[in-house]
Amino acid sequence: MNPNLDVVIRTVDLSVSANVYEFYESLQQYQIETWINNAGIGSFASVGEQNLKRMESMLHLHIEALTVLSTLYVRDYANVEGSQIINISSGGGYQIVGNAVTYCATKFYVSAFSEGLAQELKDKGAVMRVKVLAPASTETEFIKRALDLEEFHYKGVVPKYHTAKEMDGFMLELYDSEKVVGIVNEKTYDFELRDPIYPYASRTRS
Repeated sequence: MNPNLDVVIRTVDLSVSANVYEFYESLQQYQIETWINNAGIGSFASVGEQNLKRMESMLHLHIEALTVLSTLYVRDYANVEGSQIINISSGGGYQIVGNAVTYCATKFYVSAFSEGLAQELKDKGAVMRVKVLAPASTETEFIKRALDLEEFHYKGVVPKYHTAKEMDGFMLELYDSEKVVGIVNEKTYDFELRDPIYPYASRTRS
């Protein structure tokens, strides 16, 4: 622990549009070096059987809130030396998983938006870096909450997974790197730093 470090905690439901803007405005007194969009929820069900209320919250949270907060931060910090955005996607943001189609689609958006923003800012000569972290199964409360379970234990149930501490390490590797994507290889389960994966067509004004 750093005794000179102040930790400020705010509890906000970012699936509500008005809260997103109010939350960002409430932070104007701080100089923010790195913005990490990590808020998310899971939904595991076939499209025809998915909970519509949960699905709507997931769309608002993964797509709307992340886009608005990223946009506001870019407006304020695009040319501030050392500024970074790290958006948390998923391995499901690069492949579609059965019974999680809508979830994966939202994470495809996170991955594509983040990679595109990184390339766009580079084209404009901005100093801000934008990166995307794509974890695989990680030992958190994610599955427990997604399936509305009272308890869930990864050991003995999930064949491969990383601990939260390991994922923290991967995040720091991505933060310190010059790469745009930090992704867990679906076959080896190794963490890899990569250049943008989605194709990008630069459009310059004449």
